[in-house]
Amino acid sequence: MRLERFFSISTLLLAAMASAACSGSDSNAVSQGVGGSLAPAGTGGTTNTATSIGGSPATKGGANSTSSIPARAGGTSGVGGSAMGGNASGGASVGGAPGGGVTVGGNTAIATGGALGTSAGRSSGGAAVGGTAAGRAATGGANSATGGTRPTTGGVGNATGGAGGTGATGGTSGGNFVEDDGADCTIGTLPSSASLTAITKLPDPFTKLDGTRMTTKAEWRCRREEIKQLAETFAYGPKGAIPTTTGSVTKTDITVNVTSGGKSASFTATIQAPTSGSPPYPAIVVYGGAGFGAPLDSAVVNSAGVALISYDPYTVGKEGTGRTNKQGAYYSIYGATSTTGLLVAWGWGVSRIIDVIAKSDGSVLKADAVAVTGCSRFGKGAFLAGVFDQRIALTMPIESGTAGVPIWRNISQEGAQSLSSAYGEQPWFGDAFSAFTGSPTKAPIDTHELVAMVAPRGLFIMDNPHIANLGPISADIAALAGAEVYKALGVGDAITYYSDVQNGTHCSQRPEWSTPLKNNIERFLKKTGNAAGVIKSYSGATGNLANWRDWTTPTLN
Repeated sequence: MRLERFFSISTLLLAAMASAACSGSDSNAVSQGVGGSLAPAGTGGTTNTATSIGGSPATKGGANSTSSIPARAGGTSGVGGSAMGGNASGGASVGGAPGGGVTVGGNTAIATGGALGTSAGRSSGGAAVGGTAAGRAATGGANSATGGTRPTTGGVGNATGGAGGTGATGGTSGGNFVEDDGADCTIGTLPSSASLTAITKLPDPFTKLDGTRMTTKAEWRCRREEIKQLAETFAYGPKGAIPTTTGSVTKTDITVNVTSGGKSASFTATIQAPTSGSPPYPAIVVYGGAGFGAPLDSAVVNSAGVALISYDPYTVGKEGTGRTNKQGAYYSIYGATSTTGLLVAWGWGVSRIIDVIAKSDGSVLKADAVAVTGCSRFGKGAFLAGVFDQRIALTMPIESGTAGVPIWRNISQEGAQSLSSAYGEQPWFGDAFSAFTGSPTKAPIDTHELVAMVAPRGLFIMDNPHIANLGPISADIAALAGAEVYKALGVGDAITYYSDVQNGTHCSQRPEWSTPLKNNIERFLKKTGNAAGVIKSYSGATGNLANWRDWTTPTLN
Protein backbone atom coordinates (compact mmCIF):
# COMPACT_ATOMS: atom_id res chain seq x y z
CA MET A 1 0.00 0.00 0.00
CA ARG A 2 1.40 3.41 -0.95
CA LEU A 3 0.72 6.31 1.40
CA GLU A 4 1.68 9.52 -0.34
CA ARG A 5 2.33 12.82 1.44
CA PHE A 6 3.35 16.03 -0.24
CA PHE A 7 5.21 18.67 1.75
CA SER A 8 7.35 21.71 0.93
CA ILE A 9 10.97 21.80 2.07
CA SER A 10 12.03 23.79 5.11
CA THR A 11 15.63 24.14 6.11
CA LEU A 12 15.14 23.46 9.79
CA LEU A 13 14.30 19.80 9.65
CA LEU A 14 16.53 19.20 6.63
CA ALA A 15 19.47 20.07 8.81
CA ALA A 16 18.11 18.02 11.70
CA MET A 17 17.57 14.90 9.65
CA ALA A 18 20.72 15.08 7.55
CA SER A 19 22.68 13.35 10.30
CA ALA A 20 20.49 10.26 10.07
CA ALA A 21 22.10 8.96 6.86
CA CYS A 22 22.60 5.22 6.63
CA SER A 23 22.60 2.47 4.03
CA GLY A 24 20.48 -0.64 3.65
CA SER A 25 17.75 -2.24 1.61
CA ASP A 26 15.59 -0.15 -0.67
CA SER A 27 12.84 -2.73 -0.96
CA ASN A 28 10.38 -0.57 0.95
CA ALA A 29 11.49 2.82 -0.37
CA VAL A 30 8.06 4.07 -1.30
CA SER A 31 6.05 5.92 1.29
CA GLN A 32 5.73 6.69 4.94
CA GLY A 33 3.67 4.27 6.95
CA VAL A 34 3.80 3.03 10.49
CA GLY A 35 7.52 3.70 10.42
CA GLY A 36 6.62 7.29 10.06
CA SER A 37 9.80 9.32 9.75
CA LEU A 38 11.99 10.43 6.93
CA ALA A 39 14.11 7.83 5.26
CA PRO A 40 17.80 8.58 5.68
CA ALA A 41 19.85 9.51 2.67
CA GLY A 42 21.52 6.40 1.35
CA THR A 43 24.17 5.19 -0.95
CA GLY A 44 22.52 6.01 -4.23
CA GLY A 45 20.57 9.21 -3.84
CA THR A 46 20.27 12.60 -2.28
CA THR A 47 16.87 12.74 -0.66
CA ASN A 48 15.38 9.32 -0.14
CA THR A 49 11.80 8.34 -0.43
CA ALA A 50 10.20 7.72 2.91
CA THR A 51 9.86 4.40 4.63
CA SER A 52 7.08 2.01 3.80
CA ILE A 53 4.42 0.90 6.21
CA GLY A 54 6.44 -0.93 8.76
CA GLY A 55 9.43 -1.04 6.44
CA SER A 56 13.08 -0.38 7.10
CA PRO A 57 14.51 3.00 6.19
CA ALA A 58 14.84 3.39 2.44
CA THR A 59 18.40 3.93 1.43
CA LYS A 60 19.60 3.00 -2.03
CA GLY A 61 18.75 5.12 -4.98
CA GLY A 62 16.51 7.46 -3.02
CA ALA A 63 16.08 10.29 -5.48
CA ASN A 64 13.37 12.88 -5.03
CA SER A 65 9.97 11.85 -6.25
CA THR A 66 6.36 12.63 -5.61
CA SER A 67 6.31 10.09 -2.82
CA SER A 68 9.39 11.52 -1.14
CA ILE A 69 9.01 13.34 2.14
CA PRO A 70 11.93 15.75 2.39
CA ALA A 71 13.04 16.79 5.82
CA ARG A 72 11.26 19.98 6.71
CA ALA A 73 9.74 22.15 9.31
CA GLY A 74 6.74 24.38 9.02
CA GLY A 75 3.31 23.46 7.75
CA THR A 76 0.46 22.85 10.08
CA SER A 77 1.16 23.15 13.73
CA GLY A 78 0.61 20.80 16.59
CA VAL A 79 -0.92 21.57 19.89
CA GLY A 80 0.46 22.09 23.29
CA GLY A 81 -0.25 20.87 26.74
CA SER A 82 0.05 21.84 30.36
CA ALA A 83 1.22 19.93 33.33
CA MET A 84 -2.17 20.59 34.88
CA GLY A 85 -0.72 21.79 38.13
CA GLY A 86 -1.45 25.07 39.81
CA ASN A 87 0.94 27.23 41.81
CA ALA A 88 0.55 27.10 45.53
CA SER A 89 -0.17 30.57 46.79
CA GLY A 90 3.11 30.56 48.65
CA GLY A 91 4.79 31.26 45.33
CA ALA A 92 6.02 28.28 43.38
CA SER A 93 8.32 29.59 40.70
CA VAL A 94 6.88 27.18 38.14
CA GLY A 95 3.40 25.61 38.19
CA GLY A 96 3.06 24.05 41.59
CA ALA A 97 6.54 22.67 42.05
CA PRO A 98 7.21 21.03 45.42
CA GLY A 99 7.85 23.63 48.04
CA GLY A 100 7.70 26.43 45.53
CA GLY A 101 10.61 25.07 43.55
CA VAL A 102 11.47 22.72 40.78
CA THR A 103 13.14 19.35 41.14
CA VAL A 104 15.73 18.85 38.41
CA GLY A 105 18.50 16.29 38.55
CA GLY A 106 17.51 15.30 42.05
CA ASN A 107 17.93 18.81 43.49
CA THR A 108 15.01 20.87 44.67
CA ALA A 109 15.37 24.51 43.78
CA ILE A 110 13.47 26.36 46.47
CA ALA A 111 11.94 29.58 45.25
CA THR A 112 9.55 31.80 47.17
CA GLY A 113 7.51 28.94 48.57
CA GLY A 114 8.32 26.65 51.45
CA ALA A 115 10.22 23.43 51.78
CA LEU A 116 8.67 20.08 51.14
CA GLY A 117 5.77 19.24 53.40
CA THR A 118 5.96 16.67 56.12
CA SER A 119 3.96 13.94 54.46
CA ALA A 120 3.67 12.27 51.10
CA GLY A 121 0.64 14.32 50.16
CA ARG A 122 0.55 17.01 47.54
CA SER A 123 0.08 20.73 48.00
CA SER A 124 -3.14 22.53 47.44
CA GLY A 125 -2.07 23.68 43.99
CA GLY A 126 -4.49 21.26 42.40
CA ALA A 127 -6.45 18.12 43.01
CA ALA A 128 -4.91 14.72 42.62
CA VAL A 129 -6.59 11.39 42.26
CA GLY A 130 -7.64 11.04 45.82
CA GLY A 131 -6.55 11.02 49.40
CA THR A 132 -5.70 13.64 51.98
CA ALA A 133 -2.51 15.60 51.69
CA ALA A 134 -0.57 17.00 54.57
CA GLY A 135 1.11 18.49 51.65
CA ARG A 136 4.03 19.78 49.83
CA ALA A 137 4.16 23.17 51.49
CA ALA A 138 1.61 25.70 50.33
CA THR A 139 1.34 29.37 51.19
CA GLY A 140 5.09 29.67 51.58
CA GLY A 141 5.32 27.84 54.86
CA ALA A 142 8.24 25.54 55.57
CA ASN A 143 7.19 21.97 56.18
CA SER A 144 3.57 22.94 56.16
CA ALA A 145 1.28 20.36 57.71
CA THR A 146 -1.79 21.86 56.15
CA GLY A 147 -1.12 21.25 52.51
CA GLY A 148 -4.76 20.63 51.81
CA THR A 149 -7.09 17.85 50.80
CA ARG A 150 -6.76 16.17 47.46
CA PRO A 151 -10.33 15.85 46.22
CA THR A 152 -11.31 12.28 45.60
CA THR A 153 -12.73 13.06 42.21
CA GLY A 154 -9.30 13.32 40.65
CA GLY A 155 -6.91 15.97 39.51
CA VAL A 156 -8.44 17.24 36.29
CA GLY A 157 -10.72 20.22 36.43
CA ASN A 158 -10.70 20.89 40.17
CA ALA A 159 -10.31 24.60 40.54
CA THR A 160 -9.38 25.25 44.12
CA GLY A 161 -7.38 22.46 45.66
CA GLY A 162 -7.34 22.40 49.44
CA ALA A 163 -6.29 24.58 52.32
CA GLY A 164 -3.35 26.87 51.90
CA GLY A 165 -3.28 27.41 48.15
CA THR A 166 -5.21 28.24 45.05
CA GLY A 167 -5.29 25.50 42.47
CA ALA A 168 -5.37 25.89 38.72
CA THR A 169 -8.04 24.35 36.61
CA GLY A 170 -6.80 20.89 36.01
CA GLY A 171 -4.03 20.15 38.48
CA THR A 172 -1.19 17.72 38.12
CA SER A 173 -1.13 15.37 41.01
CA GLY A 174 -1.93 18.23 43.30
CA GLY A 175 0.63 20.62 41.93
CA ASN A 176 3.47 18.17 42.55
CA PHE A 177 5.54 19.12 39.51
CA VAL A 178 7.74 16.06 39.17
CA GLU A 179 8.56 13.68 36.37
CA ASP A 180 7.59 10.53 38.26
CA ASP A 181 5.16 11.07 41.11
CA GLY A 182 5.38 7.47 42.31
CA ALA A 183 9.15 7.18 42.54
CA ASP A 184 8.92 6.91 46.33
CA CYS A 185 6.38 4.06 46.24
CA THR A 186 7.12 0.65 47.68
CA ILE A 187 5.64 -1.74 45.16
CA GLY A 188 5.18 -5.48 44.88
CA THR A 189 7.73 -7.84 43.39
CA LEU A 190 7.91 -7.80 39.62
CA PRO A 191 7.40 -11.21 38.03
CA SER A 192 10.39 -13.02 36.59
CA SER A 193 10.46 -13.72 32.88
CA ALA A 194 10.40 -17.45 33.57
CA SER A 195 7.22 -17.15 35.64
CA LEU A 196 5.15 -15.42 32.97
CA THR A 197 2.16 -17.32 31.65
CA ALA A 198 -0.22 -16.55 28.83
CA ILE A 199 -2.95 -14.00 29.55
CA THR A 200 -5.26 -14.15 26.58
CA LYS A 201 -7.28 -11.10 27.48
CA LEU A 202 -6.04 -7.71 28.60
CA PRO A 203 -4.41 -7.71 32.03
CA ASP A 204 -6.46 -6.08 34.77
CA PRO A 205 -5.11 -2.55 35.30
CA PHE A 206 -6.69 -2.42 38.76
CA THR A 207 -4.99 -5.53 40.17
CA LYS A 208 -1.74 -4.76 41.97
CA LEU A 209 1.39 -6.88 41.93
CA ASP A 210 0.47 -8.36 45.30
CA GLY A 211 -2.74 -9.74 43.78
CA THR A 212 -5.14 -7.36 45.51
CA ARG A 213 -7.40 -4.95 43.63
CA MET A 214 -7.54 -1.21 44.05
CA THR A 215 -10.33 0.09 46.27
CA THR A 216 -9.39 3.78 46.51
CA LYS A 217 -8.32 6.44 44.05
CA ALA A 218 -5.33 7.22 46.24
CA GLU A 219 -3.87 3.82 45.36
CA TRP A 220 -3.47 4.81 41.71
CA ARG A 221 -0.28 6.74 42.42
CA CYS A 222 1.61 3.58 43.35
CA ARG A 223 -0.33 1.28 41.04
CA ARG A 224 0.79 3.54 38.20
CA GLU A 225 4.37 3.10 39.39
CA GLU A 226 3.96 -0.67 39.20
CA ILE A 227 2.77 -0.44 35.60
CA LYS A 228 5.64 1.93 34.80
CA GLN A 229 8.21 -0.52 36.09
CA LEU A 230 6.56 -3.41 34.24
CA ALA A 231 6.65 -1.35 31.04
CA GLU A 232 10.31 -0.48 31.50
CA THR A 233 11.32 -4.03 32.43
CA PHE A 234 9.45 -5.98 29.78
CA ALA A 235 8.72 -3.59 26.92
CA TYR A 236 10.58 -0.33 26.48
CA GLY A 237 13.62 -0.31 28.75
CA PRO A 238 14.38 1.86 31.79
CA LYS A 239 14.30 5.61 31.37
CA GLY A 240 17.28 5.91 33.70
CA ALA A 241 18.03 7.99 36.75
CA ILE A 242 17.13 11.65 36.32
CA PRO A 243 20.34 13.46 35.39
CA THR A 244 21.47 16.97 36.23
CA THR A 245 20.14 19.29 33.55
CA THR A 246 21.06 22.87 32.78
CA GLY A 247 20.47 25.06 29.77
CA SER A 248 18.80 28.18 28.51
CA VAL A 249 15.56 29.37 26.98
CA THR A 250 15.51 32.31 24.59
CA LYS A 251 12.72 33.62 22.40
CA THR A 252 13.86 31.31 19.60
CA ASP A 253 15.79 28.40 21.09
CA ILE A 254 16.20 25.96 23.95
CA THR A 255 19.64 24.61 24.79
CA VAL A 256 19.84 21.46 26.91
CA ASN A 257 23.00 20.31 28.73
CA VAL A 258 22.90 17.02 30.60
CA THR A 259 25.45 15.46 32.96
CA SER A 260 25.32 12.18 34.86
CA GLY A 261 27.97 9.84 36.15
CA GLY A 262 30.77 11.86 34.67
CA LYS A 263 29.22 11.83 31.21
CA SER A 264 27.63 14.72 29.38
CA ALA A 265 25.55 15.49 26.31
CA SER A 266 23.83 18.47 24.74
CA PHE A 267 21.11 19.16 22.21
CA THR A 268 18.88 22.03 21.14
CA ALA A 269 15.29 22.70 20.12
CA THR A 270 13.70 25.62 18.29
CA ILE A 271 10.81 27.78 19.52
CA GLN A 272 8.17 29.23 17.21
CA ALA A 273 6.11 31.81 19.09
CA PRO A 274 2.45 32.34 18.19
CA THR A 275 1.23 35.61 16.71
CA SER A 276 -1.48 35.83 19.34
CA GLY A 277 -1.33 35.89 23.10
CA SER A 278 1.64 37.03 25.13
CA PRO A 279 4.52 35.31 26.89
CA PRO A 280 4.99 33.20 28.81
CA TYR A 281 3.27 30.82 26.41
CA PRO A 282 1.97 27.29 26.77
CA ALA A 283 4.09 25.13 24.49
CA ILE A 284 3.92 22.01 22.38
CA VAL A 285 6.92 19.79 21.88
CA VAL A 286 6.52 18.68 18.26
CA TYR A 287 8.47 15.60 17.27
CA GLY A 288 10.11 16.26 13.93
CA GLY A 289 9.07 19.90 13.78
CA ALA A 290 5.84 21.66 12.94
CA GLY A 291 3.87 20.32 10.00
CA PHE A 292 5.73 17.07 9.49
CA GLY A 293 5.59 16.06 13.14
CA ALA A 294 2.06 17.25 13.90
CA PRO A 295 -0.42 17.63 11.02
CA LEU A 296 -2.92 19.66 13.02
CA ASP A 297 -4.91 22.83 12.47
CA SER A 298 -2.30 25.59 12.81
CA ALA A 299 -4.99 28.27 13.03
CA VAL A 300 -6.43 26.67 16.16
CA VAL A 301 -3.02 26.42 17.78
CA ASN A 302 -1.92 29.93 16.87
CA SER A 303 -5.15 31.59 17.91
CA ALA A 304 -4.86 29.95 21.31
CA GLY A 305 -1.48 31.60 21.84
CA VAL A 306 0.46 28.34 22.01
CA ALA A 307 4.14 28.17 21.06
CA LEU A 308 5.69 25.28 19.16
CA ILE A 309 8.93 23.60 20.19
CA SER A 310 10.46 21.81 17.20
CA TYR A 311 12.25 18.77 18.59
CA ASP A 312 14.51 16.49 16.56
CA PRO A 313 14.44 13.17 18.44
CA TYR A 314 17.30 11.82 16.34
CA THR A 315 19.71 14.08 18.24
CA VAL A 316 18.77 12.09 21.34
CA GLY A 317 18.46 8.62 19.80
CA LYS A 318 19.42 7.93 16.18
CA GLU A 319 17.69 5.37 14.01
CA GLY A 320 19.62 2.95 11.83
CA THR A 321 22.25 2.14 14.46
CA GLY A 322 21.07 -1.28 15.62
CA ARG A 323 20.84 -2.43 19.23
CA THR A 324 24.52 -2.69 20.11
CA ASN A 325 25.72 0.67 18.87
CA LYS A 326 22.96 3.07 19.85
CA GLN A 327 23.83 6.73 19.36
CA GLY A 328 22.55 10.13 20.40
CA ALA A 329 22.47 12.21 23.58
CA TYR A 330 20.61 9.58 25.61
CA TYR A 331 23.09 6.85 24.78
CA SER A 332 26.05 9.16 25.40
CA ILE A 333 24.84 9.19 28.99
CA TYR A 334 23.57 5.63 29.47
CA GLY A 335 25.78 3.72 27.03
CA ALA A 336 25.65 2.55 23.41
CA THR A 337 24.57 -0.93 24.48
CA SER A 338 21.77 0.30 26.73
CA THR A 339 18.77 -2.01 26.59
CA THR A 340 16.45 1.00 26.45
CA GLY A 341 14.67 1.55 23.15
CA LEU A 342 14.45 4.72 21.12
CA LEU A 343 10.92 5.62 22.20
CA VAL A 344 11.89 6.01 25.84
CA ALA A 345 15.14 7.71 24.86
CA TRP A 346 13.20 10.24 22.78
CA GLY A 347 10.83 10.82 25.69
CA TRP A 348 13.83 11.36 27.97
CA GLY A 349 14.82 14.21 25.65
CA VAL A 350 11.39 15.81 26.07
CA SER A 351 11.78 15.53 29.82
CA ARG A 352 15.10 17.30 29.71
CA ILE A 353 13.55 20.12 27.66
CA ILE A 354 10.93 20.49 30.40
CA ASP A 355 13.71 20.55 33.02
CA VAL A 356 15.31 23.52 31.28
CA ILE A 357 12.02 25.38 30.88
CA ALA A 358 11.28 24.79 34.55
CA LYS A 359 14.64 26.23 35.59
CA SER A 360 14.31 29.27 33.32
CA ASP A 361 12.96 32.61 34.51
CA GLY A 362 9.55 31.80 33.05
CA SER A 363 9.50 34.81 30.74
CA VAL A 364 9.14 32.81 27.51
CA LEU A 365 7.40 29.49 28.19
CA LYS A 366 5.25 27.99 30.93
CA ALA A 367 6.79 24.86 32.35
CA ASP A 368 3.44 23.73 33.70
CA ALA A 369 1.81 24.02 30.27
CA VAL A 370 3.79 21.69 28.03
CA ALA A 371 2.31 19.12 25.67
CA VAL A 372 3.76 16.65 23.21
CA THR A 373 2.65 15.47 19.78
CA GLY A 374 3.88 13.70 16.67
CA CYS A 375 2.69 11.40 13.90
CA SER A 376 3.58 7.83 12.89
CA ARG A 377 6.88 6.82 14.52
CA PHE A 378 6.89 10.25 16.08
CA GLY A 379 3.40 9.45 17.34
CA LYS A 380 4.85 6.41 19.09
CA GLY A 381 7.45 8.68 20.63
CA ALA A 382 4.97 11.35 21.70
CA PHE A 383 2.78 8.70 23.33
CA LEU A 384 5.65 7.25 25.38
CA ALA A 385 6.87 10.71 26.36
CA GLY A 386 3.48 11.50 27.89
CA VAL A 387 3.24 8.08 29.51
CA PHE A 388 6.54 8.44 31.36
CA ASP A 389 6.57 12.13 32.36
CA GLN A 390 3.74 13.36 34.55
CA ARG A 391 4.63 16.98 33.94
CA ILE A 392 3.24 16.70 30.42
CA ALA A 393 -0.34 17.92 30.63
CA LEU A 394 -1.61 16.92 27.22
CA THR A 395 -0.36 13.93 25.24
CA MET A 396 -1.42 13.74 21.58
CA PRO A 397 -0.17 10.76 19.59
CA ILE A 398 -1.25 10.68 15.94
CA GLU A 399 -1.54 7.44 13.94
CA SER A 400 1.12 5.83 16.11
CA GLY A 401 0.72 2.23 14.92
CA THR A 402 2.53 -0.79 16.35
CA ALA A 403 4.80 0.09 19.29
CA GLY A 404 2.49 3.03 19.96
CA VAL A 405 -1.12 2.99 21.19
CA PRO A 406 -2.52 -0.28 19.65
CA ILE A 407 -2.71 -3.26 22.00
CA TRP A 408 -0.20 -5.97 21.25
CA ARG A 409 -2.62 -8.84 21.72
CA ASN A 410 -4.77 -7.91 18.72
CA ILE A 411 -2.14 -6.77 16.24
CA SER A 412 -1.84 -10.06 14.37
CA GLN A 413 -5.60 -10.56 14.29
CA GLU A 414 -6.05 -7.19 12.65
CA GLY A 415 -3.35 -7.55 10.04
CA ALA A 416 -1.37 -4.57 11.30
CA GLN A 417 2.40 -4.32 11.29
CA SER A 418 3.56 -7.30 13.31
CA LEU A 419 5.36 -6.94 16.61
CA SER A 420 8.41 -8.70 15.19
CA SER A 421 8.46 -6.30 12.24
CA ALA A 422 8.24 -3.24 14.48
CA TYR A 423 10.87 -4.68 16.83
CA GLY A 424 13.23 -5.36 13.97
CA GLU A 425 12.64 -2.23 11.89
CA GLN A 426 14.20 0.08 14.46
CA PRO A 427 15.04 -0.34 18.15
CA TRP A 428 11.84 1.41 19.17
CA PHE A 429 11.04 -1.22 21.77
CA GLY A 430 13.55 -2.06 24.45
CA ASP A 431 15.66 -5.18 23.96
CA ALA A 432 13.61 -7.21 26.45
CA PHE A 433 10.50 -7.05 24.27
CA SER A 434 12.01 -9.66 21.93
CA ALA A 435 10.51 -12.29 24.23
CA PHE A 436 6.99 -11.19 23.30
CA THR A 437 7.14 -10.47 19.57
CA GLY A 438 5.81 -13.95 18.84
CA SER A 439 3.83 -14.44 22.04
CA PRO A 440 2.27 -11.16 23.18
CA THR A 441 -0.14 -12.96 25.50
CA LYS A 442 2.80 -13.63 27.84
CA ALA A 443 3.45 -9.94 28.29
CA PRO A 444 2.39 -8.98 31.83
CA ILE A 445 0.99 -5.67 30.56
CA ASP A 446 -0.43 -4.19 27.37
CA THR A 447 -0.81 -0.68 25.98
CA HIS A 448 -4.21 -0.03 27.57
CA GLU A 449 -2.26 0.28 30.82
CA LEU A 450 0.09 2.79 29.21
CA VAL A 451 -2.99 4.77 28.18
CA ALA A 452 -4.08 4.58 31.81
CA MET A 453 -0.70 5.84 33.02
CA VAL A 454 -1.47 9.23 31.49
CA ALA A 455 -4.49 9.64 33.81
CA PRO A 456 -5.62 12.00 35.18
CA ARG A 457 -3.87 14.21 32.64
CA GLY A 458 -5.20 15.05 29.20
CA LEU A 459 -4.89 12.46 26.43
CA PHE A 460 -6.00 13.09 22.85
CA ILE A 461 -5.39 10.08 20.56
CA MET A 462 -5.86 10.69 16.84
CA ASP A 463 -6.04 7.66 14.59
CA ASN A 464 -6.46 6.66 10.95
CA PRO A 465 -9.10 3.95 10.45
CA HIS A 466 -8.43 3.60 6.73
CA ILE A 467 -5.00 1.94 7.00
CA ALA A 468 -5.12 -1.51 8.59
CA ASN A 469 -1.34 -1.56 8.92
CA LEU A 470 -1.67 1.14 11.58
CA GLY A 471 -3.78 -1.11 13.80
CA PRO A 472 -6.79 1.20 14.30
CA ILE A 473 -8.98 -1.52 15.86
CA SER A 474 -6.22 -2.38 18.32
CA ALA A 475 -5.80 1.31 19.13
CA ASP A 476 -9.54 1.64 19.69
CA ILE A 477 -9.44 -1.26 22.16
CA ALA A 478 -6.48 0.30 23.97
CA ALA A 479 -8.35 3.58 24.33
CA LEU A 480 -11.56 1.94 25.50
CA ALA A 481 -9.79 -0.16 28.11
CA GLY A 482 -7.53 2.66 29.29
CA ALA A 483 -10.55 4.93 29.57
CA GLU A 484 -11.92 2.60 32.26
CA VAL A 485 -9.12 3.73 34.54
CA TYR A 486 -9.89 7.36 33.73
CA LYS A 487 -13.52 6.69 34.64
CA ALA A 488 -12.64 4.95 37.90
CA LEU A 489 -10.53 7.95 38.89
CA GLY A 490 -13.44 10.27 38.22
CA VAL A 491 -11.87 11.89 35.14
CA GLY A 492 -13.45 9.89 32.34
CA ASP A 493 -13.91 13.04 30.29
CA ALA A 494 -10.16 13.79 30.20
CA ILE A 495 -9.48 11.27 27.42
CA THR A 496 -10.38 11.64 23.75
CA TYR A 497 -9.99 8.98 21.07
CA TYR A 498 -10.88 10.17 17.58
CA SER A 499 -10.70 8.01 14.46
CA ASP A 500 -13.94 9.05 12.76
CA VAL A 501 -12.21 10.83 9.88
CA GLN A 502 -12.74 10.67 6.14
CA ASN A 503 -9.28 11.34 4.71
CA GLY A 504 -7.16 8.20 4.69
CA THR A 505 -3.82 9.76 3.77
CA HIS A 506 -1.23 9.01 6.43
CA CYS A 507 -0.30 11.94 8.66
CA SER A 508 -2.47 14.51 6.91
CA GLN A 509 -4.42 17.28 8.59
CA ARG A 510 -7.99 16.30 9.52
CA PRO A 511 -10.70 18.94 9.82
CA GLU A 512 -12.57 16.57 12.13
CA TRP A 513 -9.83 17.02 14.73
CA SER A 514 -10.00 20.82 14.88
CA THR A 515 -12.81 21.10 17.45
CA PRO A 516 -11.46 18.49 19.88
CA LEU A 517 -8.02 20.05 19.42
CA LYS A 518 -9.39 23.44 20.44
CA ASN A 519 -11.21 21.89 23.39
CA ASN A 520 -8.12 20.09 24.64
CA ILE A 521 -5.95 23.17 24.32
CA GLU A 522 -8.44 25.27 26.27
CA ARG A 523 -8.88 22.70 28.98
CA PHE A 524 -5.37 21.39 29.55
CA LEU A 525 -3.16 24.24 28.34
CA LYS A 526 -5.07 27.44 28.75
CA LYS A 527 -7.04 26.12 31.72
CA THR A 528 -10.02 28.13 30.54
CA GLY A 529 -12.31 25.36 29.29
CA ASN A 530 -14.01 22.26 30.57
CA ALA A 531 -15.27 20.54 27.41
CA ALA A 532 -15.52 16.80 27.88
CA GLY A 533 -13.40 14.43 25.86
CA VAL A 534 -15.09 11.95 23.55
CA ILE A 535 -14.54 8.45 22.20
CA LYS A 536 -15.48 8.85 18.54
CA SER A 537 -14.48 5.80 16.54
CA TYR A 538 -14.89 5.15 12.85
CA SER A 539 -17.67 2.60 12.34
CA GLY A 540 -15.45 0.31 10.29
CA ALA A 541 -12.61 0.15 12.81
CA THR A 542 -14.03 -0.35 16.26
CA GLY A 543 -13.15 -2.84 18.93
CA ASN A 544 -15.37 -4.63 21.40
CA LEU A 545 -13.96 -4.21 24.89
CA ALA A 546 -16.21 -6.94 26.25
CA ASN A 547 -14.25 -9.46 24.19
CA TRP A 548 -10.97 -8.30 25.65
CA ARG A 549 -11.48 -8.22 29.37
CA ASP A 550 -12.57 -10.53 32.13
CA TRP A 551 -12.31 -7.82 34.77
CA THR A 552 -14.75 -5.14 35.83
CA THR A 553 -14.16 -1.50 36.60
CA PRO A 554 -14.32 -0.93 40.35
CA THR A 555 -15.97 1.95 42.13
CA LEU A 556 -13.06 3.60 43.87
CA ASN A 557 -13.47 5.58 47.06
